[in-house]
Amino acid sequence: MWRAVLLLGGLWAAVNVVFRDATPRNLDDICAIFEDKRGWYAAATKSEQRWGTPKHVQMSIIRQESSFKNNAKSPRTKLLGFIPWKRQSNAYGYAQALDKTWLRYKNATGRRYANRDDFNDAIDFVGWYTNLSNSSVGISKWDPYNQYLAYHEGQAGWVRGSYEDKDWLKRTAQRVDVRAREWWVQLQRCEDDLHNGWSIFG
Repeated sequence: MWRAVLLLGGLWAAVNVVFRDATPRNLDDICAIFEDKRGWYAAATKSEQRWGTPKHVQMSIIRQESSFKNNAKSPRTKLLGFIPWKRQSNAYGYAQALDKTWLRYKNATGRRYANRDDFNDAIDFVGWYTNLSNSSVGISKWDPYNQYLAYHEGQAGWVRGSYEDKDWLKRTAQRVDVRAREWWVQLQRCEDDLHNGWSIFG
């Protein structure tokens, strides 16, 4: 009997991990994402309440960084132009946080067991980082464009304007900005329903 119980428990844990980490089906509609992942809405709300950065800004950054893949890694460089080689960085997880920055986050927040492939931890990291960009260099938490530039270049890099000669990065930041503003509009039509279901699904 105990073997059956343990087997069922293991199967349930495995199924839970699969569904928890599965990528949302519709990556273009924040309402569809949150309806598909009610726990993510709860996590995004908690991060917004804790750090003050709106959900649509945080979610747009994560969408750009990993397309909501929990185990996303940075692209590999190419040896001789075509052989896959070393990865560009040690960025990992939903938020594509670097090892050093993630350790800094854990030390600053006391979240010793936070994991980059856990959405709750990843979005709290984004909230923490965007709050830091606001408090240290004055970037508005409602400014997706500059928040993303600082997220990519670091606050010191943003102050130096290290992004100025990176047209590709400015175009990417523009996509983050447009998406975030679209998602803010989308949230107006579904947030009441999502909030009402928070206590059930969060």
